[in-house]
Amino acid sequence: MGGKASKKDTARSVLADPVALASETIFTVNEVEALLDLYKKLSCSITKDGLIHKEELLLALFKNHKKENLFADRIFALFDAKQNGQIDFEEFVQALSIFHPRTPESEKIAYAFKLYDLGHTGYIEREELKEMVLALLDESDLRLSDDVVEAIVDKTFKETDTNGDGRIDQEEWREYAARNPTLLRNMTLPYLMDVNLAFPSFVLGTGAED
Repeated sequence: MGGKASKKDTARSVLADPVALASETIFTVNEVEALLDLYKKLSCSITKDGLIHKEELLLALFKNHKKENLFADRIFALFDAKQNGQIDFEEFVQALSIFHPRTPESEKIAYAFKLYDLGHTGYIEREELKEMVLALLDESDLRLSDDVVEAIVDKTFKETDTNGDGRIDQEEWREYAARNPTLLRNMTLPYLMDVNLAFPSFVLGTGAED
C-alpha cells in the first residue's frame, strides 16, 4: 500500500548502504553496522520513535550531563545536520565520526568553530565567545566571578583575534586551536576507538529492547 513510512522505518532504512556511510566517515563497514545496534537502543531509551532526540543524545555522550545549556544545544546542533529537531542514523554516524580519536585535528577544529559561531556568520564575536565560556563552565559545574570570566574572555579573544578587527575568523581560530590543543578536549570521545564498547553503562541501563 502507498501509506507514508513511519519515522522508525525511515531511521532504519538509512543503513541501506553501510559501505557508503563507511566511506564518508572514520568507521569501517562493520563498525557502522555495530553503531546501528547502539542507535536503536538510544533511540528507544526515552522517546520510543526510532529517532534520537536531544536528551537521549546528551545522556549518551555526557554521562554527567545534568541540565540544558548553550553547550548542550550546540552539540545537538552539530549532530542535527538537517535541523529538524531529531537525529537519524546517518546524522548519528557522520557526527560521531568527528568525535573519533583518529579523526584529523583539522576537522575537529572546523567543527569546534561551529560551536562558538552562534550566529552562523563565519566569525566568532566576543559576546559569542563569552556565552560559550559561561556554558562550558556551567556544564562543568564551575563557578567563577564575573571579573574572572571577563578576564578569561578578554585574554582568549586578544590572543585569537590576531588582526585586531574585533572578531575571530576561521584561520585565526585554526591557529589558536593549534597552539591550545586542550580547546578540542570536548571534540574527542576516547571510547569510540571500540564502538562495540561505546557507552556501555548507558546502553546497559536503558532497558530498551533490541
